[in-house]
Amino acid sequence: MQILLTFKKFSVLLLLLAIAACERVQSHNTRLPALPQDPFVKVYFNQSESTEYREPYRQQTRLGDNLERQIIDTISQAKSTIDIAVQELRLPGIAQALSDQQKAGVKVRVILENNYSRSWSSLTVEEVKKLTPREKDRYQEYFKFIDQNQDNQLSPEEIKQRDALIILQTAKIPWIDDQADGSSGSNLMHHKFIVVDNRIVIVTSANFTLSDTHGDFTNPSSLGNPNNFLQIDSSEVATLFTEEFNLMWGDGVGGKPDSKFGLNKPVRPPKTIILGDNKITLNFSPTSPSLPWTNTSNGLIGETLNSSNKSIDMALFVFSEQRLANILENRQQQNVAVRALIDNQFAYRYYSESLDMMGVALSNKCKYELDNKPWKNPLTTVGAPTLPKGDLLHHKFAVIDQQTVITGSHNWSDAANEANDETLIVIENPNIAAHYVREFNRLYTKAKVGVPENIQAKIQAEQKQCPQISAPNSADKFIKTININTASLEELSSLPGVGKKLAQKIIIARQQQKFTSLQDLEKVTGVSNRMVANWQGYIEL
Repeated sequence: MQILLTFKKFSVLLLLLAIAACERVQSHNTRLPALPQDPFVKVYFNQSESTEYREPYRQQTRLGDNLERQIIDTISQAKSTIDIAVQELRLPGIAQALSDQQKAGVKVRVILENNYSRSWSSLTVEEVKKLTPREKDRYQEYFKFIDQNQDNQLSPEEIKQRDALIILQTAKIPWIDDQADGSSGSNLMHHKFIVVDNRIVIVTSANFTLSDTHGDFTNPSSLGNPNNFLQIDSSEVATLFTEEFNLMWGDGVGGKPDSKFGLNKPVRPPKTIILGDNKITLNFSPTSPSLPWTNTSNGLIGETLNSSNKSIDMALFVFSEQRLANILENRQQQNVAVRALIDNQFAYRYYSESLDMMGVALSNKCKYELDNKPWKNPLTTVGAPTLPKGDLLHHKFAVIDQQTVITGSHNWSDAANEANDETLIVIENPNIAAHYVREFNRLYTKAKVGVPENIQAKIQAEQKQCPQISAPNSADKFIKTININTASLEELSSLPGVGKKLAQKIIIARQQQKFTSLQDLEKVTGVSNRMVANWQGYIEL
């Protein structure tokens, strides 16, 4: 027993020393001068190098904006209403601020993703055993966070102080999740926004968790997943977010299953608002894949990328939308400088567009994605940021010509575009863009760009394992351009999404009248706008 106690004391001492070392490193980092903030749109980053704060839970001083404090301060200013739609809420400071406002008579409503609408402390031993390894790690992390006296038990007082959802439940704050429509849950309720008094809007890439704001509780070196955060003062912008919230809320807790999530929401076009020096365009996902891609959030991203003349910088958690990669290649061919950082766990997967941009490809069991298109002129400015162990690049932003910013909760993927509840916001204002330029440069300075050696080795191994692969970085292997007016049945059948039946229809249609434009193809029964977009780079007239 004495040895065990000594070991525990030694472990605690090591943890304290690590925290102290981390504080020394953080406090001695040189702070950059603060950039000017727009009077209507304020920008914050949890790893900003121009501010410093002391964390409320690990009690260490570090560089960055305290995103939780920004949220708490905004909530505390509410006079009448607070609406929150966020995938996950685990920060007790935010929950307590909501509880205080509820008691003060402010109307509070909360929407969560159903996978995260259960309090950690309510899980039984058997339920914990059934968690996935990743979720089990997260549970253990939060268990230690709630267990303040470290006795390996969660007392009612500890739960009352640290379990955010229990705090909301105790305060009787009404909340629903995406099962409120009577379903088993939508794809993902992935929003991260707050509307206060139908005037102040917070929209961010960060979930309201330790890992997305301050850092992992048991890892002093963690600085949190890099995230960005906007606070917008505009009744017009607030009205658009409230409309989105009300569609999901329906008649609220215990009412009819009239909530609308995912594709059950009505189709709404993007809305543009002029706010001081800002031109703000908002769009909410998802959009049915049966509708034109140009009318979707990814379509809005594509339109914005197409407006570039000088530069495009991207910091993205996931990038798997082929059509956006094709647009970027086109901009590169027009001498636009393109740089991209993708989170390390996604950057080198077979479906990641970062591989296309670097001119290489990886297969999934010797099979490539149908629309895979490695660039003929590969970039050496694509890679992954170097982050503390456990931290993930959680941004979803791009900066175009250092004047326009694309951001929000929306990952650059088909799932975000066609299934999830998401926010996409585009802001044209060089002063806002300057904040994002600084954040991108911070990440890029220490990034690892180019094709890593382990990925090069994996490509070489595929050459031996997959006999049909002749050259791992040959764009011609994956892009065989065919003439749509002369291609054989077999060649047409090789196009993404085309089988022999549809290929035959295309042949019959061209026999009746030669195709003179890509739009002519959409007149063939079974050919959609999305298909034609996927064929760009594969076909010619």
